[in-house]
Amino acid sequence: MKKWPVFDDNGDLPVGIHQATINEVVRHFGAGSRQRHLVGQRLERIFTLAISTGQVARFIVFGSFVTTKPEPGDVDIFMLMEDSFDANQVRGEAGILFDHQSAQNVLGASVFWLRRLAAIGGESEALQHWQIKRDNTCRGIVEVISDDPQRSGT
Repeated sequence: MKKWPVFDDNGDLPVGIHQATINEVVRHFGAGSRQRHLVGQRLERIFTLAISTGQVARFIVFGSFVTTKPEPGDVDIFMLMEDSFDANQVRGEAGILFDHQSAQNVLGASVFWLRRLAAIGGESEALQHWQIKRDNTCRGIVEVISDDPQRSGT
């Protein structure tokens, strides 16, 4: 079982990228209130849809769901996709993920994505960007990783 770091005084994870499997993330952050449970279920569904594309390089969760906020309204996600990814080729329900407004309306999530090649300054800089809050302070974010030790990345 993953040992999570202590939240800071603002209720945020310490700055950095905290890796965990989807089960660990949902078990830890999807508990405590009915709303957290519902948002955790949404996250599981979104992760499953994203992985079904076979093109996810990095799957990042940030925002209120990965804080101590008792009632997060939604889940915020950033996906770094492989360079060969073409959102126009995604069929079925997974296609909703790649239309920001549809993802918000249908899945209850703010989903942002780009291809690896489009990450100006590289992947590391792109991930650092999502650690910056609206007030320009920084927080930790969560990278969902595979629970299969044979797979690297997601």
